[in-house]
Amino acid sequence: MSRISLAFKSFFAILFGDGLPEEIAKAFGYSKAAAPKPMPKPAVEVRITDGAVQILSLLQRDSRLIDFLMEDIAAFSDDQIGAAVRNLHDQSQQTLTKYVTLRPVIDGVEGTTTRVPGNDPAAVKLLGNVPADGKATQGILRHKGWRVEKIELPKLVPSQVSILAPAEIEIE
Repeated sequence: MSRISLAFKSFFAILFGDGLPEEIAKAFGYSKAAAPKPMPKPAVEVRITDGAVQILSLLQRDSRLIDFLMEDIAAFSDDQIGAAVRNLHDQSQQTLTKYVTLRPVIDGVEGTTTRVPGNDPAAVKLLGNVPADGKATQGILRHKGWRVEKIELPKLVPSQVSILAPAEIEIE
């Protein structure tokens, strides 16, 4: 076969077909042999603690919560702490509501008489004069409790799972 006819045949086979014909590929020392399969990436192990570390990292990033909790605040006045907490509260609340949807366990008014639900013992903690058998039908609601309805965290970067916040170095 002449080079011109091979060129035309190759051109139209690539344009309208599924690629270079096998006989032309062989004529020029190429092969349509299957390309080697890429090596599979090793599976990233997801640990049960990864989500907890990730939410702590987000709270640190957005509100410096870990810095505040790890700070020795004994030397600061109540006014100084109060001023810091107001900003910390607002920023932490924004982060939490952005990634986690929370609902009360009991949607009632705290300080009022409430029926004790009996379906989930982990959802209600009985306080005060609890009967010996641990069963009660009503009491005063002291805390509504919190239940996670939905969590939507950003995609987790496995190499950064154990880093809550990177160290910061200013270059002068």
